[in-house]
Amino acid sequence: MEGSQVAHRHPYVPRDLHLPDYVPCFLSQSSILSVFAISTLLVVSFIWIFSGRLPKKSKVDRVLMCWWAFTGLTHIILEGYFVFAPEFFKDKTGFYLAEVWKEYSKGDSRYVGRDAGVVTVEGLTAVIEGPASLLAVYAIATGKSYSYMLQFAISLGQLYGTAVYYITAILEGDNFSTNSFYYYAYYIGANFSWIVIPSIIAIRCWRKTSAAFRVQGQTKKPKVR
Repeated sequence: MEGSQVAHRHPYVPRDLHLPDYVPCFLSQSSILSVFAISTLLVVSFIWIFSGRLPKKSKVDRVLMCWWAFTGLTHIILEGYFVFAPEFFKDKTGFYLAEVWKEYSKGDSRYVGRDAGVVTVEGLTAVIEGPASLLAVYAIATGKSYSYMLQFAISLGQLYGTAVYYITAILEGDNFSTNSFYYYAYYIGANFSWIVIPSIIAIRCWRKTSAAFRVQGQTKKPKVR
């Protein structure tokens, strides 16, 4: 009886989710979000200043470098920690990354419950898309020929992962949030950027690549005498 009561002392849905030795968050929501916001601002500011010193980089290129740096580090650090720290809900040290996932799980308890689909998507994202995003920063900075194809591929991967994330939740009942606030703030809001921005980038890269092939095709046409 006592072990059952301990297992139920968590804020997640469903209430009977078994989380033995669960330890509540040490940090407040405002503290967690503030650290994330400040860290993001520092990364974006550094990349923006750095990219401003590169020759012939448009503002669009610089913004894209900021995005890929942000999303790459998010995939590797945040999502990577989730994948390789399955018992983060037991953390008693107040370690920031554990606190992030304890908090985010209020919007989607599949994380704290180690749902196989979520772990798979996040694992692929952290291991493949994270490093690839940082490679995209390098590719844009150095003007590599594969830059657009790389960005297109990563964006499709992000869109696919987000689609799987939402579709599996719907198929499983879409009832993993503590309340409507966490549902819209975390489950919907926190993932919205990975729908809109990859879509825009994919469309841009498609157009740029298509235009390049169109020009190449025109130059190879034989001259009519």
